[in-house]
Amino acid sequence: MTTTYPEKLEEFIEYLASLKSRPELSELRERMLNISVNVEDMADFVHFNEGSYRRNRVFENDAVELLCLCWKSGQRSPIHDHANSACGVMILDGVGTETVFEKTPSGYIKAMGSTDYEERLVMVSEDSDTHQISNLQAEGQQLVTLHIYSPPLRSMKTYSIDSRKTEVYTPVNEVLIDGSGI
Repeated sequence: MTTTYPEKLEEFIEYLASLKSRPELSELRERMLNISVNVEDMADFVHFNEGSYRRNRVFENDAVELLCLCWKSGQRSPIHDHANSACGVMILDGVGTETVFEKTPSGYIKAMGSTDYEERLVMVSEDSDTHQISNLQAEGQQLVTLHIYSPPLRSMKTYSIDSRKTEVYTPVNEVLIDGSGI
C-alpha cells in the first residue's frame, strides 16, 4: 500500500527520504520551522488513545522516522532520553509542556524546568538529553505534535524521580492503513 502524504509535507518527506545518516540538530530545527503543515493537513494521521498518548507513523526508512503524536489532556510521555537519536518536535495543535531533567550526584534525576510550547514552535534534542512531554491543558484540550527521530527510535531509557534505576522502553508506533490503526 502506498501512503498518501499531505501535500504541504511532501517536500519535507523527500528531504527525510534523502537522509543517509542523522542530521545536525540545527539543520533539523531549521527544516522543521519551514514546514507549513497544520493539524487539518495531518487529519489522516490524527488518532488518539484513551489510556496514553498515541504514536502514529507517517514515514520511516533506515535513517529517520516521522510520527504524528496525539495526546489527550493529562497524557504524558515517560521521562526518557533519546538513546542515539536526534529528535525534533513541532507543536501542530495545542500547548505541549516539556520538562527537562538532569542526573544528580546521588544518581537520581531532578527537574530543571518546564517550558510550554505553542503551535508552530519547535524543540530539538539528542542522545542523553532527558525530558518528558506532557499535555497539561484543561480537560478536553488536545495536543498534536509532529516528531522526527534520526535514526528511528527503537528503544530508549526511561527514568523515575524516585529511583536511581533506569529501564529500557520500546515505543510502539501505530501504522495506519486507510485511516485506521492496525
